[in-house]
Amino acid sequence: MSSPDTQPPSLYAAREPIFPRRVKGAFRNLKWWIMAVTLGIYYITPWLRWDRGPSLPDQAVLVDIAHRRFFFFMIEIWPQEFYFVAGLLIMAGLGLFLFTSALGRVWCGYACPQTVWTDLFILVERWVEGDRNARIRLHRKEWDLEKARKRAVKWTLWLLIAAATGGAWIFYFTDAPQLLHDLLHLQAHPVAWITLFVLTATTFIFGGFAREQICIYACPWPRIQAAMMDEDTLTIGYRDWRGEPRGKQKTEGTGDCIDCMACVNVCPMGIDIRDGQQLACITCGLCIDACNDMMDKIDRPRGLIGYLALTDETAERAGKKPISVWKHVLRPRTLLYTALWATVGVGLVVALFLRSEIDFNVTPIRNPTFVTLSDGAIRNSYDLRLRNKHGEAHWFEISASSDAGPFKMALEGEPGLRLKVPANETKAVRLYITAPAGSSAATTPRIPLRIWVEDLGDQPGSEVTAPQPARERVAQDTIFNGRGH
Repeated sequence: MSSPDTQPPSLYAAREPIFPRRVKGAFRNLKWWIMAVTLGIYYITPWLRWDRGPSLPDQAVLVDIAHRRFFFFMIEIWPQEFYFVAGLLIMAGLGLFLFTSALGRVWCGYACPQTVWTDLFILVERWVEGDRNARIRLHRKEWDLEKARKRAVKWTLWLLIAAATGGAWIFYFTDAPQLLHDLLHLQAHPVAWITLFVLTATTFIFGGFAREQICIYACPWPRIQAAMMDEDTLTIGYRDWRGEPRGKQKTEGTGDCIDCMACVNVCPMGIDIRDGQQLACITCGLCIDACNDMMDKIDRPRGLIGYLALTDETAERAGKKPISVWKHVLRPRTLLYTALWATVGVGLVVALFLRSEIDFNVTPIRNPTFVTLSDGAIRNSYDLRLRNKHGEAHWFEISASSDAGPFKMALEGEPGLRLKVPANETKAVRLYITAPAGSSAATTPRIPLRIWVEDLGDQPGSEVTAPQPARERVAQDTIFNGRGH
C-alpha cells in the first residue's frame, strides 16, 4: 500500500504541439483550391448586391432578424416558411451521410471550417516561422527577441484573420456597408461588438492553438461517422502487405516502406497512418502526397498509402485487382442517400415555385359565435391577417362563397371590400359577414364558408385601365354559424 503522502499518478497528458511539414501533391492542391473557393465565398458574399426595389434591402444574402426574413438573391423566406430552412438542413445532413458513406471523413479533411481555417493559420505560421524543423527549433528555444518578434507577427496576423472571420459573419445579419461604417466609427450596436469579439476569440483559439483537439475532443462527428461507414467505404489506408517489413531501401527482404516518417511529419493531426485507421484521421490525403513523393524518389510504385476500402484490402492481399472506385461509390447505400437527398431538393424547388405571394389566415370570433341583429339577420365576425409578400404595396379584394347564400360583407375601417397592404407587411382587419333573416345560412347551425382574397396589383381594380395579367387568388375554408331551430 502507498503511504498517505504519496500522490496518485496524473492521468492528464499535456498536448504535444504538431508542426506539419509542407508537402506538394494532388491532394494538397485540391485542399488549396477548396480553401480559396470556400473562403472567397464566405468573405465576398455579404458584399454582393441584389436589387429588390425601394422598400427592400439590396444585400444579396441577408438574414434580416429584425424583420424576420431571410433573403437569398431572388428568394425571400418568411418565418412561416421555415420549412425551407428545415429542408436545407435535412439536405445538408443527408449530403454528409452520403459523402461519409462513400469517401469517409472527406468533409472533415477538405471543407470543414475548422480544417479550412487551421490550414490558413498553418500557412501563416509557416510563412513567418519557417517549415517544420524551423518551427520545432523555435518552439524549443528559450524566449529571446527573435522568438518574441516572430510570435508577435504570427499572432497579429492570426488575430487579423480571426477578426475578418467574425466580421464577415456579422455582415450576413445586417447591411454590410452600413455596419462596416458603424464599426469603423465606433457606432455599431453592442450586440455587433459582442458577436465580433466572441467569433474573433474562438477563431483565434481554435485555429491557432486548439487545432486537432477540436476535431478529436470537441467535434462529435468522428464518433458518429463510424455508423455511416462500411466495408466498401473508401478511406485512407496503409498497404502493410506491401510496405512491411520496413527497412532501408537496398536491404534485402524489406518492403517498400523505408520508415522515412514523411507521412507522419505532414499529418495535421499528428498520427501515423501505418498504425491503421484511427479516430483522429480526417482523411485529408496529405500523407498520400508525402508517400507518393517518397516512392518517386526511391523508384518504387506509388500507392503505398492511398484511398482504399476493406474489400480492396482483402482482394489486394490475395493478389487480386482492387474493385473499381465507381463500384464503391455507386452502391445501394449511397444510391439511397442520393435518392433521399434529391427528393428533398426537388420538393423544396417545387414548393418554392408553387408558393403564393399572398398569405392570409382566417380566425372566426368565438365569443360570441354569432350576433343576431335587430332585423333578425345573423352576423359572424372573422379576424383576417393578410400578408403582402410583394416588394411594393398591393390592393386586395375580399369575397366569400358558399352553397347557402346570399351574404352581406363589410371590412371594419374600410369603405368597401378592398384594402391596401404595404410592401412586405402584414395587415390585420376584421371582416363581418351577415346572412339575411330567414335565409338558409341564418337558420342552419353550421355551414361551410370559403373566404377569398384576390390580388389587384398596385392599384385598386376600379382604377386599372390597361389590360392586367392573370391575378392571383387564394382561399381559406371556415364555418358560418347560424341560429338553427
